[in-house]
Amino acid sequence: MTESDVEYLTVLDGLHQRLRPRTYVEIGVRFGTSLRLALPGTMAIGIDPDADIRYPVPRGTRVFNSTSDALFAEHDLRDLLGDQAVDVAFIDGMHLFEYALRDFIHLEAVCHPSSLILVHDCYPIDAATASRERTTKLWSGDVWKLTLLLRRHRPDLKLVTLDASPTGLAMITDLDPSSTVLADELDDLIDEYRGLPFSAIADNKAEQLNRVDADWAHVEPLLPRPFRAANPFILRAGRALRTPTAAQWRHRFRRLQHSA
Repeated sequence: MTESDVEYLTVLDGLHQRLRPRTYVEIGVRFGTSLRLALPGTMAIGIDPDADIRYPVPRGTRVFNSTSDALFAEHDLRDLLGDQAVDVAFIDGMHLFEYALRDFIHLEAVCHPSSLILVHDCYPIDAATASRERTTKLWSGDVWKLTLLLRRHRPDLKLVTLDASPTGLAMITDLDPSSTVLADELDDLIDEYRGLPFSAIADNKAEQLNRVDADWAHVEPLLPRPFRAANPFILRAGRALRTPTAAQWRHRFRRLQHSA
């Protein structure tokens, strides 16, 4: 696992609470485990060809049973968001770096400079779980290569990798919707990084992936300003309606133990 005991869903929950995005896009929603964290008043879109939502999601959330490549080819995401840009996006789709790269390119183009893009599985555990072929139950794939690629080819971006369990969460800010650097060189970039072995980062993973602790003391100074004002009572009410994450269940159980 990562060095941290902070779960990535806990980080996502905190980001929604602090940033209060007007618009939110999630690629790879599966059961809705993370999509449910969007707050009341956020216009949320989920994209997944095998979406099987099992949790209550905020009213007005739209889930598209489609691959992200197909959706971006067939729709203008701004139109789906009521002619608004994307405030926060979370990429957690196919665990191969070229899919995450294409998703990043498409999303950045409909963001604004103050937006935030998050990418799951960017701080891998070991070579087996970080390979392109799945041979383990926990599999993060080679999404970690996206971090290396962006740091080298898009130095204008601010990118850190939060050491959130189990496999990290990249946080990317200072976006440039007008940039075509990645799109122009897409095929060459995929060829360059596809065969990169895990051994390339094994000895200095933290430095190469720009690791940062996932606690709020380290994360909060890196965030943009909140995107909208919100009544704290409404936020608490919305949060109370959510099904708790596994980390929140554990925290509640420990509190009960201490109070017994």
